[in-house]
Amino acid sequence: MVQPEHRVHITPLPEALGMILADAQALRAKESVPLVEALGRVLGEDIIARVDVPPWDNSAMDGFALNSRDTLEAPVVLPVHQRIAAGDMGETLERGTAARIFTGAPLPEGADSVVIQEDVTWHDNRLQLDNPVLAGSNVRARGQDIACGSMVLRRGTRLQPQDLGVLASVGVGDVPVLRRLRVGMFSSGDELAEPGSPLKPGQIYNSNRYTLGGLLQAHGCDYHDFGIVADTRAATIALLQKAAARCDVLVSTGGVSVGEEDHVKAAVESLGEIKLWKLAIKPGKPLAYGRVAGVPFFGLPGNPASAFVSFGLVVRLYLLAMQGAAATQYRTRWVKAGFDWPHAGTREEYLRGKLGLNDAGEETATVFDNQSSGILSSISRADCLVVMPIAATCRRGDLVQVISLRDWTHW
Repeated sequence: MVQPEHRVHITPLPEALGMILADAQALRAKESVPLVEALGRVLGEDIIARVDVPPWDNSAMDGFALNSRDTLEAPVVLPVHQRIAAGDMGETLERGTAARIFTGAPLPEGADSVVIQEDVTWHDNRLQLDNPVLAGSNVRARGQDIACGSMVLRRGTRLQPQDLGVLASVGVGDVPVLRRLRVGMFSSGDELAEPGSPLKPGQIYNSNRYTLGGLLQAHGCDYHDFGIVADTRAATIALLQKAAARCDVLVSTGGVSVGEEDHVKAAVESLGEIKLWKLAIKPGKPLAYGRVAGVPFFGLPGNPASAFVSFGLVVRLYLLAMQGAAATQYRTRWVKAGFDWPHAGTREEYLRGKLGLNDAGEETATVFDNQSSGILSSISRADCLVVMPIAATCRRGDLVQVISLRDWTHW
């Protein structure tokens, strides 16, 4: 018997996230990968610098290294006795002399400053200075960037290109990272067909498979695609058992609503438990969370916009937490509404929209007219979601809260 809608607890998103994220257990297994292969991986331990960066005082400019005390009685003329290029180590600088030096070259012992070549007169290896030079001028001090023994990057950092450069600067060649999260995904529905094949009567192409696969890849997961499961309880149970034996997390699309052909929820309950079903959001209400043989399971709605939104609001954060990522919340900001929204809803709504600038140069958000959960093309065209609280309306010019979709597709 289908439970009447009014008797089902529809969970507010903050309550759901609190429960779900409290359930997330971060991976502990680590592996070492070459630095060149570490992009997008999550650090498995803190990285402590074993060297100073830079490893010695060096010149920030092309010019002349000298001892600032030799310029106190400027104007003075100093003989230039040596030339130091990047990669060379100069000789100790004698008092009353200077060294020709280039950007990045180590400062010779005895020197404490660099005067840039444009500020001096230089001829026949004799340097004329008309003004005193301050100690430390144009010098990048040893350890100025990173000091030996200091924290470089913390465990849980997802490595970006610039992080790889920082690791290289302290000599890290092999990086300790958490192993990739294994996520099993499948779609439910006899009406689904694969792109590239002709559609039979009553069929649609399985777009969710590719949206979800792309999202999992974008979040650094090693995902296993179990394809389309037939709309029977037996087939669904068999696939869930197979996937749970191989994966850390299971994610499905479709089959979690209340129809007679929706078997996923019942199959999960026969193998484990459903801990949450239905969120007080639009789109994305029919989301299920539970466990299959102890393995976390998320059942996303079949409508493509609903699947995308519920993945971003809920599943994404859970996957980040399981991967040990330090930051798991999505970011929001406030912008001017470039639209009117007179519809006071009974659920929190996430409207697909575009960011831009109004005539005054202020950042604004506009929303698409058709917000149906079956409209996938609007997700493709959108770059933000506008958050409309329960029972809220807005008029053009009001401040509204937005979520950038770039965060969801570029972890």
